[in-house]
Amino acid sequence: MAQKARVIRVQLQLADMDRQHYQDYSLTLAQHPSETDERLMVRLMAFALNASETLEFARDLSDEDGAELWSRNLQGEVELWICFGQPDEKWLRKACQKSKQVKLYAYGARSLPIWWQQIASSLQRFDNLEVWELPEESVSALGQLLSRGLQLQVNIHEGQIWVSTQASSVCVEPIALMRSKGQR
Repeated sequence: MAQKARVIRVQLQLADMDRQHYQDYSLTLAQHPSETDERLMVRLMAFALNASETLEFARDLSDEDGAELWSRNLQGEVELWICFGQPDEKWLRKACQKSKQVKLYAYGARSLPIWWQQIASSLQRFDNLEVWELPEESVSALGQLLSRGLQLQVNIHEGQIWVSTQASSVCVEPIALMRSKGQR
């Protein structure tokens, strides 16, 4: 019998001073049995970094052709495609063709520098792609914050992200590996 996804309910209080976006969100996330706590928290942090009225989580994480987090306009066109981990160049090319802007939040301790060294030059041709490295210590600490009924406060200021619960706080400072051509 296949394991079922775990349902995580999140009350998110967001204060993004960099974008002047202040909002409370009530989110319900499905954590696939194969998804780690760290990865789910990275998805949640990416939501906070890009929050808007149109940003939404994908309905099916196992859909290999779709974004895990995206924003579409009223015509159904993908404005923002957000992905995670260390995808291959072919997958990123497909995302860049389908969306006006793509953001990749890459993480993975020892394997990340090797992956980046192998893929970086082939990604330079994508004008609409941003790649952000999330330090492994921060990703690990984010995973420790996860609980079924999660109340998070996220404060974003000058590129620093403070993610807090009643019991603990984590500071995340993403490192820009590549900016989209319009963002340099």
